[in-house]
Amino acid sequence: MTRKSIFITFVCLALVISETACKKESSPADGAPPAAVVVPTGDMSLVSVDKPEQFPLVAAQTIDAPTELNVTGSIFPDINREIPVITLANGRVVNLKTRLDDNVKKGQFLFSIQSPDISNAFDVYLKAANDEQMTNKAYIRAQDLFDHGAISKAMLEQAEDAEKDAKTDLNAANEQLQIYGVDKDHPRPIVDVYSPITGVVVSQNVTDASAAGVNLSGSATAFTVADLTTVWAICDVYESDIAKLSLGQTAKIKVNAYPDRPLTGHISDIGPVLDPSIRTAKVRIELSNPGMLKLGMFVTATFQSGTKNAYPAVPANAVLHLHDRDWVFVPAGGKQFKRVEVTGGKMLPDNRQLLLSGIAPGQQVVSDALLLESAGSQ
Repeated sequence: MTRKSIFITFVCLALVISETACKKESSPADGAPPAAVVVPTGDMSLVSVDKPEQFPLVAAQTIDAPTELNVTGSIFPDINREIPVITLANGRVVNLKTRLDDNVKKGQFLFSIQSPDISNAFDVYLKAANDEQMTNKAYIRAQDLFDHGAISKAMLEQAEDAEKDAKTDLNAANEQLQIYGVDKDHPRPIVDVYSPITGVVVSQNVTDASAAGVNLSGSATAFTVADLTTVWAICDVYESDIAKLSLGQTAKIKVNAYPDRPLTGHISDIGPVLDPSIRTAKVRIELSNPGMLKLGMFVTATFQSGTKNAYPAVPANAVLHLHDRDWVFVPAGGKQFKRVEVTGGKMLPDNRQLLLSGIAPGQQVVSDALLLESAGSQ
């Protein structure tokens, strides 16, 4: 075979292989349309596609809704419903029946204190009782002597004054026993302490055999019992949003632990002092506790204005939730789409979502943001 024949044969073989490859590339697999090709651009918010018709657009509808302000906060006890359990007698705790986080009822026995103060107070009471008895006898004798002219009126008045002083000392000693909770007719060196209200023990400063009382432990408060039927939600509100709030304004409370059980409260205080570092004020929301709220729980409070504004509403699939933010894709001309950050609002009927900011009513967005995002990440 000549060189010319070999060359012609090689060229024909190459043409056959090229034609076969072109047929394979042009034939669709199983009748499916060719996959969209996404071309990355320099701008990270822009996405270029070769077939934009595969990502249909939808116009944002116009919805009239009140302006909403969302803030976060935590649950705290109402300090007006926090009652300290105190003991004025210094001594040692015995027979402790209560612990931190226990539910207690009003009048329930909590603990006892063995105190030398009670012995001292009873000793003072007995001496005062004896002194009053003696001065009373002296006063009676002085009155009888005065009636018979044996003593002067000045001496009678002196005896009367001593009797009054003795009665005063006796009454003071008796009141001291009552403060300690001791019955003067049945004294004992142990004082029983009871819960002043029905609630939850939110603070405990004593244990069994520990010291109690201000002179021994440094604090007279042994426990703190809080009535949690009404609690506070303390929220941080930025300086620019304070003007949108007013005392008595209603707030919708969403608890992170129970998102399907919304609550309602009202603003009872707007803090007069701003945090200088983050420029926020403490806003106190008072709300009833149905029993599920626990101190320290995170909540989101939503406030609504009295007037309504026009907001865009888009299909829920048009909103992309990414990195704790919400995004939509809008056409950017040609075969490009731009990712725009939006502020998501409440869900609407027919699987739609209200958008509070980011786009305008009537603006077109990609109906399925996740589909475009997935194509762009391939």
